[in-house]
Amino acid sequence: AGSRASIQTALRTLLAVPWPSQRDVRSALQLLAVLQWVLSFLLLGTVSLLLLIYLLFTSLWLVPVLYLAWIIFDWDTPEKGGRRLPCLRRWTVWKHFRDYFPVKLVKTHDLSPSHNYIIGSHPHGILCVGAFCNFITGSTGFEELFPGIRSFLTTLAGNFRLPVFREYLMSGGERCLPCPARVGLPRAPLLPSSARSAQGQGVRGRGLIPLRETREGWCSWEQAGQGWAFLVPSFSFGENDLFRQVVFEEGSWMRSIQRRFQKMMGFAPCLFYGRGLTSSQSRGFLPYSRPITTVVGEPVAVPKVENPSRELVDRYHELYIRALLKLFDENKTKYGLSESDELHIL
Repeated sequence: AGSRASIQTALRTLLAVPWPSQRDVRSALQLLAVLQWVLSFLLLGTVSLLLLIYLLFTSLWLVPVLYLAWIIFDWDTPEKGGRRLPCLRRWTVWKHFRDYFPVKLVKTHDLSPSHNYIIGSHPHGILCVGAFCNFITGSTGFEELFPGIRSFLTTLAGNFRLPVFREYLMSGGERCLPCPARVGLPRAPLLPSSARSAQGQGVRGRGLIPLRETREGWCSWEQAGQGWAFLVPSFSFGENDLFRQVVFEEGSWMRSIQRRFQKMMGFAPCLFYGRGLTSSQSRGFLPYSRPITTVVGEPVAVPKVENPSRELVDRYHELYIRALLKLFDENKTKYGLSESDELHIL
């Protein structure tokens, strides 16, 4: 009798505990979706590399050897668009990822499937959340908004040198940044974004985007005969609100280390923090849940020129900058900024 009473008491206590609501379950799924993405982005490549090195000194040494041979054989695949897996782009987890912030894609002009496009994604932010969610996953309806357009996201070639992580990137539609002579766009948007803009260049409401000093790096691609494409500006409002960044003053020794690292590796390391896993009030490595609205602007028509002059490149580069500034000014008050907020182009 005592045992039955204990069990009954335990059951009543258990039933008295409030069950998680649907809202709590959705919040947990959203947090887990963002957690797996951040961990994949920050750790997957490094952990996989260390694991393969460890396996070299075990009886499973043939596994890393075969994988290294595969990477050598597959070296150029990232420059050719990778190996997209549509099922991965439609993965349900990306809907939870989208809803965590949430992320929204806004179309202002049609993009004809008869042209190639290079969509400039600004600002870069810390982890390019807006660009990833809108152009890699299908969660915000890019293919429905722009029918007939196949999207890819360009990133640094160094990301495709990390084992396993390279396969993860390519399956979603990411490709490395190729040189102008090797560009061949299959009517697909490419989305270059300067890694320097993640180095303390963006703060809430006011952005510093290094476009003028990098025009040789990306404005000449679309002029090349093989890579002819129209230019399309896009701006992700809210991208700079996801993390808090430690910004080092110009002339400081930490800033000089960032500059040197950027010259060697193509990107600069930066210190940042977001919210913790258990509470939005604690500090951690997860982004804050702030709304992101990516607005895709009007295409800038670019003529097909085999050997463009510097003057021609500069002309269309300035046209692109004007289109980006116009896009920002026309939409900033709609998506959380004030009339006094400005976008500065370096």
